Order: sequence, then structure tokens, then C-alpha cells
Amino acid sequence: MKLTATKSAKADKLDHLLCTRADGTSTSVAMPRQGVLPHDLIHFVVESTLGYRHAFLGEVANGADIAFAMQMSHDLAHTAPSPELSQAEAIVESLQAQLWSGAFDQAMFEEGLRSACAMHGCVPPQLDAAHGRQLYDAVIALGQRWRQVPFHASMTLDMRLA
Repeated sequence: MKLTATKSAKADKLDHLLCTRADGTSTSVAMPRQGVLPHDLIHFVVESTLGYRHAFLGEVANGADIAFAMQMSHDLAHTAPSPELSQAEAIVESLQAQLWSGAFDQAMFEEGLRSACAMHGCVPPQLDAAHGRQLYDAVIALGQRWRQVPFHASMTLDMRLA
């Protein structure tokens, strides 16, 4: 699946994400600007790095409308159809907290992950200590790449689901 993230005008508060599946169909969503890498692009890092096939972007790749997949991954009142869906969301939330703090702290990442998993009603994923740092570094690298994209231009990412 190809993800095309497009920056809107400088004064806009939303950018845009287009997901084009292998069969040529697509779905899109507005991405709120957050001052750090957009939430949906953090999903790209988490899911592609960890090989998650049934998380947010995996559901989109398998035909779900992006708004529906988003609702499934954020709906705390219902059990997610796959543990990966809730776990990926929890990992993304914990990474976002690390981004906002400005530095990676393993203990804080792990605590954030435990708290987010409890909130989402899922078992925390089995990540070794290196995974947290690896994900954070990959998010930082993609964030630097995203900041280089001019307004009204796009960045394309290739989401490979094995």
C-alpha cells in the first residue's frame, strides 16, 4: 500500500493522507498538525517496523475505509478485532508522549505503553528494550523527512505487509 502524505497551506491546521491499496482502490483522511510527526505517520513506523498486519494501516490495506479503521483503533468501548490494532495504537500513543517530551526515556516509554494498553483493554506487546528506542529513532527520522516537505507537496511511503 502506498501512503501519500500531503502538506496543506502553511496556515492550515490539517494535512492529508491518501492510502492507495495494491488493487488501486484508495481511502483518505485529514491529518491534524501536531507540531510533531502526525499520528497516522507514526502508525506507519510502528506497523512497518513491527510487521503488524492487522493494525490500523493493515486494516486499511485489507479494504477498510480509513475512517472506519480509525474508529476501530480509537474506540475504547469495544474490543478490537485484532490485538495488534489496540497494541499499535498504544505504542503510537506512548511514542507521541516521548516526542512531546523531547527525548526518549525507556522507563517512561514502557510505563506509557502499559497505561495505554490498560486504557485500550489489551495486553501489552512483548517488546524488548531495543524496540522502543528503535521505534523512537525511526519516528524522529521520518519526522525530519516530513519537516523537509514543502507546503502543497507530498511524501510517499511504501507500506509493505508481509
